[in-house]
Amino acid sequence: MAHRSKAMTAWLATQRDWLHVERLPAYAPELNPIEQVWGNMKSTELANLCPEILDQVRIATEAGLTRIGSNYDLCHSFLDHTGLSL
Repeated sequence: MAHRSKAMTAWLATQRDWLHVERLPAYAPELNPIEQVWGNMKSTELANLCPEILDQVRIATEAGLTRIGSNYDLCHSFLDHTGLSL
């Protein structure tokens, strides 16, 4: 798993002054805000996408992440959906 690789663990250790990593239970997608992000993009940028090349998937995904990232309320709603306190 990339998120638990030695390289990622080392990088996270250098970011502790500003970044807090919260471990979520495995196989609990309802607690993981990224599932809401993907769900949102599947109904917008990725809806009915029939790419001829993989780069079209990358472009659509980047557009969705940019749209979501520029909307504070939408981002916060993904966190609220989990029911977890920050």
